[in-house]
Amino acid sequence: MAPCLLAEAPPHTKPLPDATISLSGTITLSTLDLVRALLDRAAPGAAADLSRVTYLDTAGAWLLTTHAGTGRHITGASAAQSLLLETVAKAIPAPAAPARREIHHGVGDALERVGKAVGRVAGATVQSLGFLGTVIATLGATLIRPRRLRLTALVHHMQETGLNAVPIVALMGFLIGIVLAFQGATQLQQFGAEVFVVDLIAVALLRELGILLTAIIVAGRSASAFTAAIGSMKMREEVDAMRVIGLDPIELLVLPRMLALLFMLPVLGFIANIAGLLGGGLMAWTQLGISPGVFRAQLLGAVDATQVLVGLSKAPFFAVIIAVVGCHQGMLVKGDAESLGQRTSRAVVIAIFLVIVTDALFSVFFAVWGV
Repeated sequence: MAPCLLAEAPPHTKPLPDATISLSGTITLSTLDLVRALLDRAAPGAAADLSRVTYLDTAGAWLLTTHAGTGRHITGASAAQSLLLETVAKAIPAPAAPARREIHHGVGDALERVGKAVGRVAGATVQSLGFLGTVIATLGATLIRPRRLRLTALVHHMQETGLNAVPIVALMGFLIGIVLAFQGATQLQQFGAEVFVVDLIAVALLRELGILLTAIIVAGRSASAFTAAIGSMKMREEVDAMRVIGLDPIELLVLPRMLALLFMLPVLGFIANIAGLLGGGLMAWTQLGISPGVFRAQLLGAVDATQVLVGLSKAPFFAVIIAVVGCHQGMLVKGDAESLGQRTSRAVVIAIFLVIVTDALFSVFFAVWGV
């Protein structure tokens, strides 16, 4: 059969009158250019008659469908041709709407942006609280049936989050003690009260800086590790596989990490306190001539067990915050590496921010109650 012909009108370059275009022959990929030229020359409102078309493939159906979308009607198609045209029409994606460009002017638009930001923060907060509630419910169920606790995973995470963090925490505490002693000595020497540098070091370290800086280091170290580990499992669909076979990801992945931090963060805080006192005592000895015996006597007279307990009482709350934030951000990772990186950095920022806010709230609470 000859290629597609335009009946009832001689070929010319001017548009054909608004009439029926009678097509014949085959409308396939090989005759696509000829058919397109004939349809372009016809008037926009002219209908295309396919009663004399012997063969129509997908390429021809696509061409006729796109022209039909401009207002041209198709008539005379057989049942098979109509089904093909309908299938191709459904498969053609809808044109994407042009991106709306937001132009913000004035106070109203600024308030709108602030409102949207507040809404996103509120939604994320509610989602995080829901995750925390799920973790607490799982912890309660585990306490009722302790055999469900994965002791091997718990010990592993205690080593990763606690034992392996001892060097950096001890070094941090030692250096903070040196800095406090040096800065305190510089100021107190002006008043001849060098001996009170011991009180400064003890109160600042035991009540605030020791556990706070330890929690910040652990937040940067462990929260990111939790997010990266769980996020990688999300990317490989291992978390979904756990749910499919009836395992609870909260019980397997989140609970051991949170309990490990609950056990180890107070220990790390205590180590930081001891290291800070050693660093402060060393600096006081070399800078101010305060011997270790005098330092010890002044320390025991300035502080008691209450100061130590006030600082370490914050550790369980910091541990829960760090573990929940890190694991929750890991659960929110999508299927690409970019999402993993974003969630990892977000976990560190949120965990450190919440730790500092919680420490401030504890400080206000203890000041109000005179502790």
